[in-house]
Amino acid sequence: MTPPRSAFGAPPQGGDPGGPAEPDPRRLLGGGGGAAPIARKLRRLMPSAALLPMALAVLVGYLGTALWTLRMSLSSSRTFPSDDFVGLAQYVRLFGNERWLLSLHNLVLYGVLFIAACMVIGFLLAVFIDQKVRFEGLLRTVFLYPYAMSFVATGLVWQWVLNPGDGLQQAMRQLGWREFSFDWIIDPDKVIYTVVIAAVWQASGLVMALMLAGLRGIDDDLWKATRVDGIPAWRVYGSIVLPMLGPTLATVFVLLSTGVVKVFDSVVAMTQGGPGTASDVPAKFIMDHLFGRANLALASAGAMVLLLTVLALVAPLLYARSRRAEAAA
Repeated sequence: MTPPRSAFGAPPQGGDPGGPAEPDPRRLLGGGGGAAPIARKLRRLMPSAALLPMALAVLVGYLGTALWTLRMSLSSSRTFPSDDFVGLAQYVRLFGNERWLLSLHNLVLYGVLFIAACMVIGFLLAVFIDQKVRFEGLLRTVFLYPYAMSFVATGLVWQWVLNPGDGLQQAMRQLGWREFSFDWIIDPDKVIYTVVIAAVWQASGLVMALMLAGLRGIDDDLWKATRVDGIPAWRVYGSIVLPMLGPTLATVFVLLSTGVVKVFDSVVAMTQGGPGTASDVPAKFIMDHLFGRANLALASAGAMVLLLTVLALVAPLLYARSRRAEAAA
């Protein structure tokens, strides 16, 4: 007797030969286990789908606004955007503005002093903590804590400390040094140095943490070999350790440089750009012309100059890293 056939044309598998046949799930899904490739494709697409919001934010929030700012810098927009085209006229006006040139001068002076002081102090603090000192965790917290404060809070604190009538100068005179004077914050020629002091106090802890991570990555056998050879510690740091910390130094430099370009909060909190415009910086110039003077086109031109400055700082590092990755591969 011929065995009964199922509705799908195949004899039943096991069970009662005369009973109803169980349908084959693989045939219901299209045969050959077609669900597995679909599931694998979905799993491969999930990471890309998770990155989609970030990609949209980059395209719209960063690239889109940068292109819009570039377009506004080539127009004569004032309070509201304008569709006209004036070429590079706003950039000519920008670099013919004495206040803008003063802000650039202040930015260069601030940047050189800030980066140099942060890298030297941060490295020395990292070397000190790397000696396995007692209460290392507490010291790391103390040195890094200022970076957790907002730039506005830092500026207000240092404004009070450097105020001739209430801060350091007054305290020293009450202690008996009647001739002590420290009035840099109201001196147009020295006020930018007070901003440097506050910024170095805040950022040195971050540099210390990054440098310390680099120092902890150096093999202990290196130190043992140098001690056996009798090489002075200062020479080891200068000739061996610092070259080995090249990637860390490059990262620190880029982080500090981008912080220099966008400095704004601490200047506003400490000096409001004064006395007069003695401590003005490009970011404050842009904000004043954007909101205070309703000059959208000139502010946009200044913003594009700062953007190009940041790109000029970051591009060499990215290029060097890509070449290093290619050489390692």
